Amino acid sequence: MNIQYKTGLVPTTAEIIEVYNSSGLNRPTADAGRIAGMYANSNLVVTAWDGDLLVGVSRALTDFHYCCYLSDLAIRKEYQKQGIGKELVRLTKEAIGPLSMLLLLAAPSAMEYYPNIGMDKLDNAFMIKREQ
Repeated sequence: MNIQYKTGLVPTTAEIIEVYNSSGLNRPTADAGRIAGMYANSNLVVTAWDGDLLVGVSRALTDFHYCCYLSDLAIRKEYQKQGIGKELVRLTKEAIGPLSMLLLLAAPSAMEYYPNIGMDKLDNAFMIKREQ
């Protein structure tokens, strides 16, 4: 397996939905327009490819100078536990540079994963949940 990583390439909505559905990440994949809008309004996308097959995606919103919100990290189920997610996070951090911090909200099933790749757990976050 020769995984190639690309920064700035936005896959098709269908490819993204396939990865989300395979990965177990809960996203509104029945609403292709919403998924397309999520990517149209994100300014940092890093992808992992096995040939022409999208196997992983990191989607973030950032100002490149102070903060970056990593809103999605999804890897196809059959490609998980091979370091692809860790590399996508590393490349995302590399892209935002040393001035910007990287933060995310973890899915409950991923709470054990992020400390294993060098992220600190925080207790000072707040949110207003989406209505839909």
